[in-house]
Amino acid sequence: MCGRFVSVASPELLAERFGIDDVQTEDLGARYNVTPRALVYGVTAVGGTRTLEAFRWGLVPFWAKDLKIGDRMINARAETVAEKPAYRHAFAKQRCLVPATAFYEWQKLPGRRPKQPWVFRPRDGEPIAFAGLWETWRDPDDPDAEVVHSTAIVTTEANGLMRPVHDRMPVVLPEDRWDEWLDPENHDTDQLEELLVPPAADVLERYPISTRVNSPRNQGPDLLERVALPSDGEAEGGN
Repeated sequence: MCGRFVSVASPELLAERFGIDDVQTEDLGARYNVTPRALVYGVTAVGGTRTLEAFRWGLVPFWAKDLKIGDRMINARAETVAEKPAYRHAFAKQRCLVPATAFYEWQKLPGRRPKQPWVFRPRDGEPIAFAGLWETWRDPDDPDAEVVHSTAIVTTEANGLMRPVHDRMPVVLPEDRWDEWLDPENHDTDQLEELLVPPAADVLERYPISTRVNSPRNQGPDLLERVALPSDGEAEGGN
């Protein structure tokens, strides 16, 4: 799954990295512990224009009666995204990229000790692109309510780097596949599903970090500092 991530790149940097034509969001600031319900950046492509927007993390389908449904929709499984009622509309027509600097995952350790958090970040230091879905929603009981733009991150099976820590991970799309994923005219679900695979093992690096990241209240670059692992809790393979 993907339940927390890091977003520190400015809209200006993201515009350069993702070839943005139109920035329609204010600077959300550098955040080292992004949680569900937070606003996150998303890259869309409508009418041939790449746009950087802000989305609420937690997809709210257009037919939903309540905003709270988004709390259960932060991730969409690649294996069922084309069929699940909550995601199939967005998968067919409204796909996006969710830029990230890094993301976190938690590993179960022997005994009753707290889970060990790990950070996964790109080896080249550039922002990565999660495969995302987006929707627009308005409260059906309030004609004056503002439109809510929301997103979910697509997850897939773990690659070799992630597997010792967790069995799921976000889909990290390589740059040469961004156009395919973003194209709203691309309705070839078989082709799109072929993109929803784990990244190559050499795209990311991982290392253990402090349990301070467990609290959403904690922010700052110190969350990314490496810590030592208990000798019997270390994951095997890669670093």
